[in-house]
Amino acid sequence: MDSSTLTALAFFFFFAGIAIYAVILYNGLVRLRNENDRAWANIDVLLKQRHDEIPNLVEVVKGYMQHEQQTLLAVTQARAASLQAASVEQKALADLKLDGALRGLFAVAENYPQLKANENFLKLQNRISELEERIADRREFFNDDVNTYNTRIGQIPDVFVASFMGLKPRSMFKVSDADRKQVEVSFQRATGA
Repeated sequence: MDSSTLTALAFFFFFAGIAIYAVILYNGLVRLRNENDRAWANIDVLLKQRHDEIPNLVEVVKGYMQHEQQTLLAVTQARAASLQAASVEQKALADLKLDGALRGLFAVAENYPQLKANENFLKLQNRISELEERIADRREFFNDDVNTYNTRIGQIPDVFVASFMGLKPRSMFKVSDADRKQVEVSFQRATGA
């Protein structure tokens, strides 16, 4: 073989190697993006299940908590806001508000012994608590996936492929400063009841 053929083969293998490497990077980023989407979909399914239980809970509680209409209103408004949220960030924020409203409802329910003894209330409370635990677990997985994704699209050489693909960093599920504070609950009892 002459030197021009060897040079041509060297360039061919060099560019073929670069192309193969770019395809590997591209496929890895696509996989990470899809894992993020799957992780969010898992959270979204659990959020939907929790949203479906809330009207039942409110109906059971209404009869016992006539003097706690503000608490019930906060739960129903938080649920409505959560159902209307479109983006991951909006849903995360609405979910945190709903968590706080539910914590407030369960705290107020402690002041009503007959409600705490109601079998339907106990089942719904246990179901929602179980869903909360599962959502918390899924949030952790989601945040891990988002962190890996954000790290990869910011590293060289992945950043060039990510830019070509139009990939942008994604937000993690975070707790706002307001949600870190303890829920304040006030009990309003009717006099003479």
